[in-house]
Parts: sequence; structure tokens; C-alpha cells
Amino acid sequence: MRRTTLAMLGATLAALAASCDAPAPAPAASESADATPENAPGIVLGEARVQLPVVSGRPGAAYFTLTQASGPPRKLVAVAVAMAGRAEMHQTAKDGAMSTMKPVSEVPIVSGETVRFEPGGYHVMLFDLDPRLRFEKSARLTLTFDNGDKAAVTAPVTTVAEAMGEMG
Repeated sequence: MRRTTLAMLGATLAALAASCDAPAPAPAASESADATPENAPGIVLGEARVQLPVVSGRPGAAYFTLTQASGPPRKLVAVAVAMAGRAEMHQTAKDGAMSTMKPVSEVPIVSGETVRFEPGGYHVMLFDLDPRLRFEKSARLTLTFDNGDKAAVTAPVTTVAEAMGEMG
């Protein structure tokens, strides 16, 4: 069933790219884009991960890609992560040589575009992490949109050392 869903998703994204005269990269989907109570229609989540802090008691982070394959513009207004007491969306911005990080209350999502939550850009700060999260292999992320729709994905739990190893 998962292969069928991913095949359908790939065909949909290819059709969208062809209609725009510009090829759009297909995100690596972590879950299907099928509408369910946990998955808003047209939303594709991919490349999700929860990164634990180096020092216990400090904030962690959540990263993912978010694509709206179709539909009117939306806004991402909240992210909840299992085993985190609080999750805040932030954006890193450069002011000359200085980088600053500020909380954001919403992130616009445009049809056919992908928003990346990654180090140095949008990201989710995770506060009051349950210490048991260090022993988990995955955590559930739930995204809420301005119209009340939700989308969810299960993300692997990683450490900074694992993330650095993936970078090369």
C-alpha cells in the first residue's frame, strides 16, 4: 500500500511540475499525502527528524520538509512533538555577520512549493524534553494549519553526532 501511495504521489508531483513549465523536485515523503484525520489533503511531509540537544536539559530541534501539492495557500500555525513539553517555530536570519533566531507564529505555505525546516532557516525548537526521548527511535510530529487541518509524521530521533555524520 505504501508503494502504491508513493507512486501516486510521484505521478501527482510530476503532473504539477509539467503544468508549471519548471521541474519541481519531488520531496522524499515520510508519509502519504492521503487525506486522513492526521493528514491534511495535499500536504506532503518529508525528511523529518528530531535532533536531541548535546547537553541534557537544553532545547532540541525538529526539522522536516513541507510541501502543499495542491489547494489554496495555507499557513502552518503550530507544531507539536511527542515527548516535548513545548514546541516553537523559529526562523534564523542573518544581519551582516550576525545570525539571529526569532520565534514565528505562522509560516506561509504556497501550493506547489516546498518549505524546508532545517538548520539556518525555519526550524522547530523543542523545550522541556522528556528524558526518556533519548531511548526512543522515533517521535511523532503533528502540524496544525490555519484552517484547523492537521498533518502528522513519525520522525527518527537523532543526536548531533549522527546529524554531522550524515552531512559527510
